[in-house]
Amino acid sequence: MITGALRQTGRLFALAAEVSRAIFRRPFQFREFVEQFWFIAGVTVLPAALVSIPFGAVIALQVGSLTQQLGAQSFTGGASVLAVVQQASPLIVALLIAGAGGSAICADLGSRTIREELDAMEVMGVSPVQRLVVPRVLATMAVAVLLNGLVSVVGTLGGYFFNVILQDGTPGAYLSSFSALAQLSDLYISELKALVFGFIAGVVAAYRGLNPRGGPKGVGDAVNQSVVITFLLLFFVNMVMTAIYLQIVPPKGG
Repeated sequence: MITGALRQTGRLFALAAEVSRAIFRRPFQFREFVEQFWFIAGVTVLPAALVSIPFGAVIALQVGSLTQQLGAQSFTGGASVLAVVQQASPLIVALLIAGAGGSAICADLGSRTIREELDAMEVMGVSPVQRLVVPRVLATMAVAVLLNGLVSVVGTLGGYFFNVILQDGTPGAYLSSFSALAQLSDLYISELKALVFGFIAGVVAAYRGLNPRGGPKGVGDAVNQSVVITFLLLFFVNMVMTAIYLQIVPPKGG
């Protein structure tokens, strides 16, 4: 069992390395990229906007309640916005892309695999990774980066609304604490997380789609496995990137 898990992990990393090399190889499948980008964006934009509102509200309400107990209500805005931008926004985007876009990518590639379309492509000298996988991985990365900005803005506005309306916070204190605590590098790490998470979601979905087992039922199982594996990897990578960022970049005013 352990040997099988290590073998699967090695193949996943090998596919990630092959995709990274194939990104810079020509010809680039631009039409496929645009189609996948449009599809993934279409199925994730509205859910991401709707999910980010309660996320921002819950964080603002929880942080606001805590700062009230500590007598530091003036820092509610900065603390809640940093939590939304640095942590919540990239994870929301990654989970939605893995659940909606990644599952579709896995199902599509899995159905092509069991119909032996990919074997036929290899016989004709066409690389399935360069032709099908690379445009999909790039599409997930591009959508993740753009969607992360949308979720950050909507989540911040939701937190602002609930803090000012429900907790009697002042708009001036909310904005001033945000400008006092936040810095541009917080947005940079948020976008970098979204980019990495999009790459992980795309590669894992493609890997499970390229290696289904047991016909059509195996494709369904591969879709479920791709989502679960992506979720586990995302939380681990998020922890590592956050720890490295907090060590490298000092807090503002620190």
